[in-house]
Amino acid sequence: MWRSLKTIAVALVALTVAGAATAQQIKAVTPAQLPNPETLNRASYIEWMKANRGESEKWLGQRWDRYVQVLRVGDVKTDKMRRAFLMAPREVFAAGNPPVRERGYEHAFLDMGYGVTMSGPHLQSRMTDVLDVKPGEKVLEIGTGSGTQSGILSYLTDKVYTIEIIAPLADRTRGVYDKAIAQGYTEFKNINTKQADGYYGWAEQAPFDKIIVTCGIDHVPPELLKQLKPGGIIVIPVGPPGAQRVIKMIKQQAQDGTTTMTREDIYGGKIVPFVPFTKLVDGKITGSHNR
Repeated sequence: MWRSLKTIAVALVALTVAGAATAQQIKAVTPAQLPNPETLNRASYIEWMKANRGESEKWLGQRWDRYVQVLRVGDVKTDKMRRAFLMAPREVFAAGNPPVRERGYEHAFLDMGYGVTMSGPHLQSRMTDVLDVKPGEKVLEIGTGSGTQSGILSYLTDKVYTIEIIAPLADRTRGVYDKAIAQGYTEFKNINTKQADGYYGWAEQAPFDKIIVTCGIDHVPPELLKQLKPGGIIVIPVGPPGAQRVIKMIKQQAQDGTTTMTREDIYGGKIVPFVPFTKLVDGKITGSHNR
């Protein structure tokens, strides 16, 4: 009997090792290596990504289908954002909350727990595209959430900084990044995370070329404007609770040192509700930063 149990145990260990050895391992590929998106179709994209990156056809098919839709409605316009979208594995970030792990490519706000949502691919694509991130630029994100937004940014620059106010969510998403890095998504090594109140930015790493805010507030935080370089862009949802407009602002600095901000509503006045920009008081999340 003992020998039989020992034999079974050895067999189970062998199966475990074999399973680990055959687990999906992602190959390092940069957006620049992807064939010209305009020359791809669904079949050729899936074939190339399977051969060169090793991802699952299941997710690649969903990614391509959503890509076609974001192009159709104008949420993605630039070549660099096309490539970033086609590279970004939304399924990895949705898996951070098992109840929604199959829904990463849906055109919807997904509940990620802790009172926050994973914004849909259309919104994230438009906000990122108008941010106009260039290689080597330093980008700050306020509201890490599921980690998807910073994941997209990591395909545009190697200097991504993101702040999450909810401590357990910050830990969980850091774990998502680390697991993905171990799996082969080495681009996520470019993402620097911090658990803090994003209203005050990340002064130690300032100034930033670009800032993106993924929670709603009725004004633009002064510290974020201070930490934005002259000529820099901030994209932020501004307005009363549940009724924000997504604003793109460019910081202009005159020769005498005075600064002004240009403003553009990236949806032409459309209301887009976001989760509130919460604040920390004595280490506890208490209310929001709305005035």
